[in-house]
Amino acid sequence: MNSFDNMTVTAIKEYLATKDLQLYPDLIVDLKKDPRVAVKKIAESLEKKVIARNKEVDRIVKMKSIEASYYNKGIRTIGGMDEVGRGPLAGPVVTCVLILKPDSCCLYVNDSKKVSKKNREILCQQLIEDALDYAIGQVDNEIIDALNILNATKKAMTDSLSSLTVKPELLLIDALRVDTEIPQKSIIHGDASSYAIAAASIVAKVYRDNLMQIYHEQYPEYGFDHNMGYGTAEHIKALQKYGPTPIHRRSFIKNLGL
Repeated sequence: MNSFDNMTVTAIKEYLATKDLQLYPDLIVDLKKDPRVAVKKIAESLEKKVIARNKEVDRIVKMKSIEASYYNKGIRTIGGMDEVGRGPLAGPVVTCVLILKPDSCCLYVNDSKKVSKKNREILCQQLIEDALDYAIGQVDNEIIDALNILNATKKAMTDSLSSLTVKPELLLIDALRVDTEIPQKSIIHGDASSYAIAAASIVAKVYRDNLMQIYHEQYPEYGFDHNMGYGTAEHIKALQKYGPTPIHRRSFIKNLGL
């Protein structure tokens, strides 16, 4: 007799809902012994979840390989850095530098654009808890217009570095180099290949999205709560009807005839 013989299918499902996925392999063995078709299907479903979980663990280990190579050389404080908001017509460009503990290992960390809003918010909290230190840099639309978006982004990055309490021994940055004495490595598509950079992109994205929600309350006609300032058809139509707000980037909207 296996441990599930005296349980209904519903009871089995309720029992499994209380168990951590790491315990599934042992439970699957007993579920497969059960003669009931419905229970065998539960076992198959759990197997798929275990396979998916293992695949995700492998992906995160691969993402952390860049950082691991530096940790193995004795570097202990690595700052991942990324930006969000270079392309929108409105709102600031936001950067984050995030110094994670070497053992940080949050599953589903990825380029923030590939992570759902709900998961970004969950991961953001987990990553901040895993951080030795972090800082946000923010440059508004007027400075973007004055400096251009590339220089404004670099300014936001150096501003965030100056706000840190812990000084990183190395910076990993997504496709940019910044003016700092801290050793740095620029990684093309870093937000998809480096755990530290991807983590910073998530924190920056959540911060900026929350900021755009606040702007939405001030300027509800433009749909900032869902377009986040990007040039959607709805946003452009609102611009043409109501004109620019104080947070619009004049250098970005000049080609719209506004």
